Amino acid sequence: MPERLPPLTALRAFEAAARHMSFAAAAQELNVTPAALSFQIRNLEEHLGQPLFRRLNRAVELTPAGHALAPGCSEGFARLASAWRAARQRQETPVLTVTAGPAFTAKWLSPRLFEFAQCHPEIELRFTANFRMMDFERDEVDVAIRYRLAAEPSLWSMDLMDEWLSPMMVPALAARFPTPESLLDAPLLSEDSTNFLSPRPDWAAWFRASGIAQDTVVATRFNQADHAIDAALAGAGVVLTRSSIAAHALAAGRLVAPFPIALGTPARYRFVCAKGTEDDPRIAAYRSWLVGEIRTQTSALPDKQVIQVSDMV
Repeated sequence: MPERLPPLTALRAFEAAARHMSFAAAAQELNVTPAALSFQIRNLEEHLGQPLFRRLNRAVELTPAGHALAPGCSEGFARLASAWRAARQRQETPVLTVTAGPAFTAKWLSPRLFEFAQCHPEIELRFTANFRMMDFERDEVDVAIRYRLAAEPSLWSMDLMDEWLSPMMVPALAARFPTPESLLDAPLLSEDSTNFLSPRPDWAAWFRASGIAQDTVVATRFNQADHAIDAALAGAGVVLTRSSIAAHALAAGRLVAPFPIALGTPARYRFVCAKGTEDDPRIAAYRSWLVGEIRTQTSALPDKQVIQVSDMV
């Protein structure tokens, strides 16, 4: 008689905790509370009859039993995920799951969803918005679009586009603040999507690039770039933000970027997928469509004198 296995949810909790070596990070990944995850792991330990983790003051470490279980557990979930993906791909309508940051999803991908559906009605497109680099097998994701400094060598990637930042505002505010100097009296907005860069392409950097000595700049900050753009669209202020996520509003004339100076960064958008899947018909179709859309967008953006922030140090 085969040995009775413990509950799958308990094994899943253990696998995530062993991979992260953190109950909090595992709970966040599985979208459960740390208390719920701890309960599942205790349940698993009771089923096994011995501990799997040593609970330290601010960390955990695997016991010998935990070390014995972790590799097979990870491999088992990876094979389950692979089998599930293979079964799903046999559906009548192929599904393509794309992950990107919340702002890029809301402001770039979503407005163009109808165009892709018209070009490829045979593919059902699904979005998941987050910043972390996904495990393509485990998370059931086909494509990631990421704004990063460097490519991940273990994955297949292709550069999509460079990026620049410039002040953007509704036309009514542009009439009130017609020069770079006048922005010193304008309500300024900033967003945190480029905080990982050093030096930062912030308002102080843009004023310096425009020949204005203003190291201390007061601006209302948003941790999500799309929220900052929404505030600018409402006329609440002038936002220093990236061309890609404001492109739709710029093309429609709802926002304008009237000044010639823009800040460039070493980061760029990349199309990322698991190695060996880049020629999958769904992924290749989406990549080809995306490149065409980016080419159209780039040609419609206003011309700027792009100054690299790194050259200003």
